[in-house]
Amino acid sequence: MIKSMTGFGRGEQVNDDRKIVVEIKAVNHRFCDMNVKLPKKLNYFETDIRTCLKEYIQRGKVDVFITYEDYTKSNVCVKYNKEIATEYVNYLNSMVDDFGLQSDVKPSVIGRFPEVFTLEEQSVDENEIWSHLEGVVREAAEKFVESRVREGENLKKDLLAKLSAMSDIVAYIEEKSPQIIEDYKARLIEKVDELAINTQIDDQRIAAEVTMYADKVCVDEEVVRLRSHIDSTIFAEKIGVDEETVRLKSHIEAMKTALTGGGTVGRKLDFIAQEMNREANTILSKANSLIISDKGIDLKTEIEKVREQIQNIE
Repeated sequence: MIKSMTGFGRGEQVNDDRKIVVEIKAVNHRFCDMNVKLPKKLNYFETDIRTCLKEYIQRGKVDVFITYEDYTKSNVCVKYNKEIATEYVNYLNSMVDDFGLQSDVKPSVIGRFPEVFTLEEQSVDENEIWSHLEGVVREAAEKFVESRVREGENLKKDLLAKLSAMSDIVAYIEEKSPQIIEDYKARLIEKVDELAINTQIDDQRIAAEVTMYADKVCVDEEVVRLRSHIDSTIFAEKIGVDEETVRLKSHIEAMKTALTGGGTVGRKLDFIAQEMNREANTILSKANSLIISDKGIDLKTEIEKVREQIQNIE
């Protein structure tokens, strides 16, 4: 199956002791860039969370948000700081002696002073917390993957449709390519015939004036060789696009196979698309026909659309 790199998943667990909520969202990225935001109390579990999520996520810019509410009453206790209370009492008694005041020092007064009584978190069972947290993380991750798969299937259908359109364009170019070569050959022969006629005239004039330069200006041999080349396949190889269309068809089939096979194929598809674009550029550079040029541009447009969609695939 094909997975998109965009997705969202949410997991939640609520009971009498705690409430845990995990949300995962992601967008496109070349690599796996994971950002985990969680309460200070859960910082200890960040490495475990990342390790767990890597089982589900290979690529993408991923943001993970975790909230934790503890409903238990036994996780904190009141601590009486006798040393600080003693200092407060001593200073208050000193004030009584210094200023001749009446002492009204009572426990209720001392207890309101800072740091006399504090709330202290008791040690928690990390294994017990992780057993709950891991379940919620995996629930969010599974829903996240489900959303990626749904979007991936839509991408797959769209890409296969675009590849079919590309196949039609390649087939059209293949069909027209032989006729284009023949048209080019005819135009070239016409040019050579004109050159041959002009050459005869020039040779007669030059021979009449100075025979010593005849060899330098005569192009009869070159014209003969040029005719020979035209009759051969040398120009067909230079302006023909058979090799490029064959490779393009191969790339299209390779991409279809990768899409059908599924898995983490985003990078592979991107590489194939680059090769497709290279072949399309070659076809355009060889094109000696407006028809081929137009179809070559259409081909590059479709390839660019494919490349844009591939960026969304994991």
